[in-house]
Amino acid sequence: MPYVNRFIARANRQKAYEILINSGFSMRDAQRLIDKGRLICNGIVVSEKNAILSGEICLIDYETNPRGLKPIFECDKFAVFDKPSGVLSHPNGRNCEYSLNDEIWYLYGREASVAHRLDFETSGLIVVARDKISQIQLKKLFENRKVAKSYVAMVSGKISTNLTINAKMDLANDYDDIKMRMQICENGKEAITEISPLEYFEDIDATFVRAIPLTGRQHQIRLHLFHVERKILGEPLYGLQKEQIIKILDKDMSEIERINLTGASRLLLHADRISFELEDQIYDIKTKFDAKREFYRLAKEKFAHRA
Repeated sequence: MPYVNRFIARANRQKAYEILINSGFSMRDAQRLIDKGRLICNGIVVSEKNAILSGEICLIDYETNPRGLKPIFECDKFAVFDKPSGVLSHPNGRNCEYSLNDEIWYLYGREASVAHRLDFETSGLIVVARDKISQIQLKKLFENRKVAKSYVAMVSGKISTNLTINAKMDLANDYDDIKMRMQICENGKEAITEISPLEYFEDIDATFVRAIPLTGRQHQIRLHLFHVERKILGEPLYGLQKEQIIKILDKDMSEIERINLTGASRLLLHADRISFELEDQIYDIKTKFDAKREFYRLAKEKFAHRA
């Protein structure tokens, strides 16, 4: 497990935050660790920074659990990983057994962090800042739309011409704690996606497309393609009933059931190219993953199960 108990000291009527500061943490980090329930006194979670503690003190710390994923590009300031589907960009809680952070922190230390995120099931290129200064620089590029990103996807049905999907979006009003879902709405934030068909596969009635988001909304490509009735195969969220979504998210749905329901065992969306300029140098990085071949193979499985 990535979270382990690390013994700090024995306390004798000391304030919680003072124990952490005396152990080398800043006041800000001490507050953050207490807020996240990471400080333990005699087996009980400490929730107040001014709590007076006596007894054995432990800190729930994060221990990296790398699986050997290596960057496809790296320089002094950043690295780029080809994230597999089914890997979190960032740990999402104490029960998270593995995320990209396990590889990042193992290779570059605790100051390294992702500069943006990819959905859990979306595979592809993700930029990792190797230090705090680079993190600020890279995040500013993303926030100011100075980063060009390209995706490929396998979608249902036939697309014969280029599409520009201009549909505002925002959080769904009926969000019910299943997972964050977005919706198309007139009062939402601007969202524009360009779609170009690359190849139509008649035997699976699906089109391999390139998707270029001109804005950076959460789930933008997924929701836009669903909006124009060309849902990405394997989509676990949009177009499904609440019970089906929960079953997929809780991993209670068999692979065959999911393939028959959504068209694939995973979301067939991949971030295949990313480019930007940093300190007067232009970077243009492409994936090494053969998305077309792999997506076709995964989409074909539905028909194999039917046979």
